[in-house]
Amino acid sequence: MKLSEIKDQTVGVCVSGGLDSKTVTKRLMEDNIKVICFSADLAQPDEDDIQNVVRKMEPCGAETVLVDLKNEMADACFDAIKANATYDGGYWNTTGIARGVTVQGLVKAMKARGVNILAHGATGRGNDQMRFERYTRSLAPEMNVYAPWRDAQLLEQFPGRSEMADYLAQFDIPAVIGMKKKYSTDANLAGLSHEAEDLESLETSMLIVEPTMGVWPQEAPDQVEEVTIGYKQGVAVTFNGEALNPFDMMTRANDVGGRNGVGMSNALENRIIGTKSRGVYEAPGMELLSQGLQNILQATLDRRATALYNSLSQTVSDLIYDGRVFDTANKAAMAGINVLTESATGTVTLGLYKGNVFFNSMTDIEASLYNEEDSSMEASDGLNPESSQGYADILSVEACALAKAGQFKGDS
Repeated sequence: MKLSEIKDQTVGVCVSGGLDSKTVTKRLMEDNIKVICFSADLAQPDEDDIQNVVRKMEPCGAETVLVDLKNEMADACFDAIKANATYDGGYWNTTGIARGVTVQGLVKAMKARGVNILAHGATGRGNDQMRFERYTRSLAPEMNVYAPWRDAQLLEQFPGRSEMADYLAQFDIPAVIGMKKKYSTDANLAGLSHEAEDLESLETSMLIVEPTMGVWPQEAPDQVEEVTIGYKQGVAVTFNGEALNPFDMMTRANDVGGRNGVGMSNALENRIIGTKSRGVYEAPGMELLSQGLQNILQATLDRRATALYNSLSQTVSDLIYDGRVFDTANKAAMAGINVLTESATGTVTLGLYKGNVFFNSMTDIEASLYNEEDSSMEASDGLNPESSQGYADILSVEACALAKAGQFKGDS
């Protein structure tokens, strides 16, 4: 859509309180378009007070609705952890996880106030434009989408941040350009993604990022911190013996993992639109809770179930990234994940040390397939070594047939 096409409409602008948000809001209002601003509370760790978003937007003159989605965000984190849904390079796609939660929550709030157009601030070069639009159309097909930074009229009027600041100054709206940042950041309960600016160069170290949720491993304490996490059907339910709901569990895991330098990663990811982008990511709680679960799954899943789990994990990861969380394919994949994690109940004790998470012990894994006697190299009452001969003979039949048929091309 173009600016000229949204006259006599009610537009819901997704805002963060920054320069872009203020510019778009005021520019639409200048064209006598009814504007209501909306922002999601996702427990952003880089926001000391989420009410600041409302206060920053007040000078623009439009109402700002703050939608509390912290619990929904925690649930989305838990789904991703249960599926071990990491993306390229093994990083936690925290922004992708948040977009489905954000749009679902804001669309509901917008519809309640008669909004028929959602406006987002994503650029025409990244993934978020696709996620915002696909989620909006998936959840409210009757609602249109306006992307200001794909509108030629606005791009011409505001080619840079200085033009935005000059425009807002006409209305006495505070606009701080500030010094050029080394990178941009997107944050929520799951973690932070840092990209663009200096990080676009592969000659730039990831260490230019100043962690928000914790520290770099080399700055973490010099002693091991031990934690014990209890899981029920693939969901973390206790932390050091204390029962916690998903939001409090994520908050606690973020704190503990962050101070030990856990969950920092660098990745060159394949974007939806076909390009590659470089990012540095923080996700201490996601990484900590996932590693505990993966230890339990190693004990409860057989080889074929493990292969299926890994396949479904990749599927869920790709669907999250592509903005397809509400698709039938994701629902089916998560249904499979839920079956595979039904027996993932037990307690894991882990050691955290300078970015590393290592295994200490597991207890109460009632569905464990691991049998010490079967695994023993010593004489035991477990698997009888002599009984393996028949199985070896059966496997050899196929090997001999392949060899006689000349299908093995190695030297003999």
